[in-house]
Amino acid sequence: MEEDGVQDAAIFLMSLGEEEAAEVFKHLSPKEVQKLGETIARTRGITHERVEEVILKFTNQAKSQSLLVTDTDNYVRAVLKRALGDDKASLLIDRILQGGDVSGIESLKWMDPLSVAELLRNEHPQILAAILVHLDFDQTAGVLKNFTERTRNEVMLRIATLEGIQPLALKDLNEVLYKVLAGGDKIRKTSLGGVKAAAEIINLMGSAVETGVIESIREHDPDLAQKIMDKMFTFEDLLKLDGKSVQMVLKEVASETLVLSLKGASQELRELILSNMSSRAADSMREDLESRGPVRLSEVEAQQKEILKIVRRLTDEGQIVIGGGGDDQMV
Repeated sequence: MEEDGVQDAAIFLMSLGEEEAAEVFKHLSPKEVQKLGETIARTRGITHERVEEVILKFTNQAKSQSLLVTDTDNYVRAVLKRALGDDKASLLIDRILQGGDVSGIESLKWMDPLSVAELLRNEHPQILAAILVHLDFDQTAGVLKNFTERTRNEVMLRIATLEGIQPLALKDLNEVLYKVLAGGDKIRKTSLGGVKAAAEIINLMGSAVETGVIESIREHDPDLAQKIMDKMFTFEDLLKLDGKSVQMVLKEVASETLVLSLKGASQELRELILSNMSSRAADSMREDLESRGPVRLSEVEAQQKEILKIVRRLTDEGQIVIGGGGDDQMV
């Protein structure tokens, strides 16, 4: 959800009242609930005109939507694939259309990474890998940071070599964590895990942990380590974006986030970013960078990750492309 959309949604929910708003929240993901909840908590002094504007906007959007869908199965498939991409949509489609139960995994998504790590700490690395690939990559990265280096490396190796999860294996996970996923032989093997998933997770761990994980995998399988590194996307890889793509990213990045991110960027990347801003904004950014004192590396990396999340989302939506030519890296 973009910031304007989140603000509109927050105002609309506040106008509904507690009972109706609660019903809406039941249908949102953990991240959406958190983002909307934080926005509502920060919202102050909304005018009647602003509330009426939001309600009118919602009403017009609702009127434009057709409620008549003849082939609901195909409708679900089309909507989910457009919203989530083929990989994520395939798993959800199987669960929705074939009645899979993912209550156990869904409950993990509401927990902070430390709590998930404590819950799973004593499980075998193969079990951990099978569970963690179901979570969002940033949550999985946070969970792995709370494991020992040895466990973390073993789990990442298994995630990187995971080619899918068979239905019977998913049933076995029920004994580990509530009922992770109930299903029968009709449920197709999922496409979770693999080199791309490993690269995404390692990207979000931060450079301090990243090197150790890669080196551990390299000792086991040098070719696999190289494949993972080829799929990884770092902040400096923003140099692969063209000017138009950079401008699209900058539209969604807060000024403070950008300043902190550029503190840890190369001069070449700084100039690419600044050259795609208005002269006034670029001058202001240069002044901020020069006047800003030393910043913790962890803080810089955290803000860079926020920008990388935006880049990944825009890439997944097809709005920008990393690199150029026929072998584009999709993140």
